[in-house]
Amino acid sequence: MDFANVVLFFLAALAIALSPGPGIFYVAARTLAGGRDEGLASGVGTGVGGLVHVTAGAIGVSTLVLASAEAFAILKIAGAVYLVWVGIKTMREARIAVDIRAEPTGVRRAFHEGIVVEALNPKTAAFFLALLPQFVDPAAGPVWLQFLLLGLVSVALNTAVDIVVAIMASRARSLAVARPLLLRRLRQGAGLAIASLGLALVFARRPASL
Repeated sequence: MDFANVVLFFLAALAIALSPGPGIFYVAARTLAGGRDEGLASGVGTGVGGLVHVTAGAIGVSTLVLASAEAFAILKIAGAVYLVWVGIKTMREARIAVDIRAEPTGVRRAFHEGIVVEALNPKTAAFFLALLPQFVDPAAGPVWLQFLLLGLVSVALNTAVDIVVAIMASRARSLAVARPLLLRRLRQGAGLAIASLGLALVFARRPASL
């Protein structure tokens, strides 16, 4: 894979991992309810759940490439448009208050629930299918392996951020509630970054589709 493409993916995946989304709110809720250990368990659980989508996506995208190069190109364009939509939606919803209250469940249950929540989340599957194919090059080697490696990097970054969130939330349980304006600005910035990435990918692909 092209080194510049890999660097671009890493920066994009890092920006997305740092954006306050459902995963971060879930881990924060578990931490606020049951403490650091429960938050860490839920973060690791969501990471395991994310691997389910990465594995399924690797198989599906590889099959699609083998079946039709045109269909793969359409998937990449559709994915870029989806990223734009997600970014705009994130910015629009930044003003909506997020309820992160939850009841303590215990470490083991928090881990299991984290897996289930992420594995059964169709938005996670859609997001991986939107982002990862943008950086896959069929000429660079096995598509399934590229998708799998990129997915592992993305999941690792998401899990690392979740762990940091759990530690921070355990030290200051009222942080997310006490600073709603900061949280709103972070969500707006994250939405703008995601939309900009999608927009750049849309126009980058356009000449090749003519």
